[in-house]
Amino acid sequence: MGTAVLDNRAVGFELTSFANKALKAATSFWFVVVVLGQLALGFTVASFYGLSAARGNMQAWGKFISHGYVASDKMGNLAVAMHVFAAAIIMLSGASQLVPRIRSRFPAFHRWNGRIYMATAVALSVAGLYLTWIRGSVGGVTVHMASTVNAALIFLCGAMALRYALARDFATHRRWSLRFFLVVSASWFFRIMFFLWLVAFGQVGFDPITFTGPVLTSMSYGQFLLPLALLEVYFWAQDRPGAWRRMTAAGMLFAVSLLMIAGLFAVGAAAWAPEVKAAFDPRKSVIEPLAATIAAQGVEPAVQQYKQLRAQPAVYNTDEAELNALGYQLLRNKEYAKAIRIFQLNVETYPQSSNVYDSLGEAYADDGNKPLAIVNYQKSLDLNPKNGGAVTMLKKLRAQ
Repeated sequence: MGTAVLDNRAVGFELTSFANKALKAATSFWFVVVVLGQLALGFTVASFYGLSAARGNMQAWGKFISHGYVASDKMGNLAVAMHVFAAAIIMLSGASQLVPRIRSRFPAFHRWNGRIYMATAVALSVAGLYLTWIRGSVGGVTVHMASTVNAALIFLCGAMALRYALARDFATHRRWSLRFFLVVSASWFFRIMFFLWLVAFGQVGFDPITFTGPVLTSMSYGQFLLPLALLEVYFWAQDRPGAWRRMTAAGMLFAVSLLMIAGLFAVGAAAWAPEVKAAFDPRKSVIEPLAATIAAQGVEPAVQQYKQLRAQPAVYNTDEAELNALGYQLLRNKEYAKAIRIFQLNVETYPQSSNVYDSLGEAYADDGNKPLAIVNYQKSLDLNPKNGGAVTMLKKLRAQ
């Protein structure tokens, strides 16, 4: 009887030890994935937007940000610059706050870095609210409300982390700091979820033109609610001894980490790698000279100018993406005729690209020309049968 009891205790001890090690390993794995992923985004943001600004090529900001640069809107441009600069600081410095060795060996750095991180996050949230509700951003009201809730949680978690730090209750402070880190990192989590969804399901569940739909609404709230929920599961496993609780938490962390790795590969290949490539491209973008010509003389002189600049491939970047970015700037400003002409120029220059026909179809649709929108979306789909956005728009246009 005594031997059986001892054997059971030994098994229980081994199971508990295994569960503790598994939870620790899963936490470390999750942390490494997050740190490397955020450093990758921080490097991407700093390199592309920093080098573009250093070269004076502010028009390039519109390639990856809706309303990225508007020449007549100084306040809005300042908000965008603040938003981008703050995002780079947050991605590059936030993760270091969670490293135990930095906290223990360099407490002064930890304190000052934490203050900078917190102040930057608050400034980023304020700029984000301005861009969302005043400057204008993609997505519907439900997506904008999610961004507002996220900003409110940043203010709340930051205030609680600061409160307990000042009270020298460091155990509680660390918990609120973790919550703060997760809600500040919400846009990073959104990128992972969004591109993972694209790989798995394509453009199903949302409208790629208006950037609205149930999938995007769910992700907009999930970007901060899901990480917070996972963190509370981790706290629950830590606070209540029990091998099965900790193994459950460890399994969830491992699974989420693997999904994040898949999402990072997806967003890296589709978005971050092109941005880094563009950042270190020494050629001048044609966006700025063409935009200046359009504003001063009209779109046809800009078309001729583009053809001349293409004769200088070592000096000017005349790639498809450059013309597309310029076309979308005009489209966002509701200069439909000019946008259509630029997209037509892109079609003439890159006739085998599915994307240029898709963009021209979008411009015609926004201008109310349904027949030509259908023609171009169909051509885009013919060149790329996997273009789910074209399928969605064709169904929508033909149903009208």
